[in-house]
Amino acid sequence: MSEYPYADRFPINRTLPEEGRPREEVMAQLQAMAKEEDALWETGKCSGTMYCGDHEHYEFLNEAFGLFAHVNALQRDMCPSSTNFEGEIIAMALDLFHADTVADAGAGPGGLVTTGGTGSILHAVLSYREHAAKHRGVTMPNLIKPETAHPAFDKACHLFGVELRRAPIDPVTTGVDVSWVADHIDENTVALIGSACNYGYGTIDPIAELGALAGGRGVGLHVDGCLGGFILPFGEELGYDIPPFDFRVPGVTSISADTHKYGYALKGTSTLLFRDKALRDSQYFFLTDWSGGKYCSPGIEGSRSGGLLAASWAAMVQLGRAGYRRYAQAIFETAEAMKAAVRSHPELRMVGRPSFLFSFTSDVFDIYHVNDFMRRRGWRLNGQQYPNALHMAVTRPQTQPGVAESFAVDLADAVAHANEHASESPASGAIYGGVAGGINDEADEFIRAVMAGMLDKQMSLPPGHPG
Repeated sequence: MSEYPYADRFPINRTLPEEGRPREEVMAQLQAMAKEEDALWETGKCSGTMYCGDHEHYEFLNEAFGLFAHVNALQRDMCPSSTNFEGEIIAMALDLFHADTVADAGAGPGGLVTTGGTGSILHAVLSYREHAAKHRGVTMPNLIKPETAHPAFDKACHLFGVELRRAPIDPVTTGVDVSWVADHIDENTVALIGSACNYGYGTIDPIAELGALAGGRGVGLHVDGCLGGFILPFGEELGYDIPPFDFRVPGVTSISADTHKYGYALKGTSTLLFRDKALRDSQYFFLTDWSGGKYCSPGIEGSRSGGLLAASWAAMVQLGRAGYRRYAQAIFETAEAMKAAVRSHPELRMVGRPSFLFSFTSDVFDIYHVNDFMRRRGWRLNGQQYPNALHMAVTRPQTQPGVAESFAVDLADAVAHANEHASESPASGAIYGGVAGGINDEADEFIRAVMAGMLDKQMSLPPGHPG
């Protein structure tokens, strides 16, 4: 990837141009960028990232988005459609996760539409903190998550002053160690976390056990279904081994599920669902004595585009259960074929008990030798550590004819390459070579520099560059 993307092809704007460029010229640049970048995932060789991959579907969503893109969902008196879209999205998601089975909630089930998985997790942690402060007098809250749960929980705890306790996992199943969790709950614990499924290994934590523990100890249980929420229910309907993880499980008090992943909506939407609206309502913010008037916001965000609500609603009602089930069947079947290819090599070992997403490693050679070779064949797998492993989240692009077969052929060649070069250091291992033994100050500074580079590169082109 270029250190200064597109700097050699298009003008670089460091100041607002005095005169604007013609729309045709602007669109030509955007179309060139989009076409080239789409080509990277259209092959089906990219893990995750593009969950739908259907340009006709994207065109449909863009049309729906465009009708309401300029609308501010915060101002419902002017755009009551946002109330319609958001309410129906929440209702459909609650139905998917069996909120109809809830009989023990005071105010009944409810939810929020947020800006993504991190947004849903942030709102969940804030809700648990505020609810525990109000109803249990907790002033020094803590939260317990599996080590494998998403880093957004770490971010939320950092932002909201909640102590995070990371539970180890069972090395065989990669599910959370429930006994450890039980031993570390105290009077300040506001919630437990379980994943369905986790990002790293595609593992569903033992939600039933966590639910019984949470209910017995009087704490909440949030199920993070941001990744799997809109595909696992349909896998269960199709007969795959998907244990209940939703509101059917006593003790589950909230669920996050991203519409912008396997919900096939546009990026920037997720759902956060609660067994009891009282928990959701605890995180509302309002200011009644501001000179500008009475201010209230149901979530952390203020202004939001009504277009995202419209597009998410459109995706869900256009696909329906049958559409989601059909796509899920193709994804699960493809995942099974790709997992079979991995298991056919004795040098490779599957990690944990995967679902539509799987991770594999090797006890014979550094798995990053496989990664090096697969990159040459155009594959973009996600690298992991502790242990070094490669991860494949199967999405609709992989269900194209011939992709699973290509994976099997390329993987076989990659294993042969890895065996041949086992005594050498893999090239891609250097990506986090300084981090492999554990995060240190040097690694922290390197990561800060990488993130800053994403934001600042175009501002720091070499002197004399035509941009």
